[in-house]
Amino acid sequence: MGVPITFLDKYNPEQFEILGIANSARYIGDFPCRTVIKGKKIYNRILIRRRKNNEN
Repeated sequence: MGVPITFLDKYNPEQFEILGIANSARYIGDFPCRTVIKGKKIYNRILIRRRKNNEN
């Protein structure tokens, strides 16, 4: 998921993993990470993934 940089104020490393930053037309695996939509540049996004719960 792409989130604004202000996410860092609320970042909890036990809940989320930071994957990188989307700052141009790139892909992570099969997923596009673009900061250009319909030819208009948007703000960069931090790419995160929710950590899986380790409870059994």
